Amino acid sequence: MRVIAGEWRGRKLVAPAGDTTRPTADRTRETLFSMLVSLLGSFEGLAVADLFAGSGALGLEALSRGATSCIFAEQDPAAIRALRSNISNLQAASRCDVRASSVLSLGPAKAPLDLILLDPPYRTGAGAVALDKLQRLGWIGEATWISLETAADEAVQVKGLEIQVDRKVGKARLTLLTLPGAPG
Repeated sequence: MRVIAGEWRGRKLVAPAGDTTRPTADRTRETLFSMLVSLLGSFEGLAVADLFAGSGALGLEALSRGATSCIFAEQDPAAIRALRSNISNLQAASRCDVRASSVLSLGPAKAPLDLILLDPPYRTGAGAVALDKLQRLGWIGEATWISLETAADEAVQVKGLEIQVDRKVGKARLTLLTLPGAPG
């Protein structure tokens, strides 16, 4: 697993030991970031969250491409160790906020984020539950883009959010969402 583009292009990332965490496949990550670049233009200056972060590959990719900061939320101890190792190896600590806890235990946001990346366990509905709570706690605003990765055969429906892009990539489904009426 490697960073695809930007400041840390080609740098290796470690994955968590064991089979508790399922890292996003490189091809899926490439497709996701191509979709986001076409919609956002640039990652420069963005405030990002990588929720159900695992190794942190999604958030670190956004930082490599110019995002200002990233909040990582992960509760699995092996994944947290891999995430902290990747942040340390990239010397990215000043731009990272690691929350060693469940996404559902996150408190109110200081301000809405620009981009929220979610890669929850497949077929659990955890992404929809998390997004419902994040909306109520102010993490999602008019300009927020959300990426939700699910299994390719999972239907995505999140109350209060509108699907802007939905694409199957191998065993995964990538769904980009915004608040209704947000510029899409």
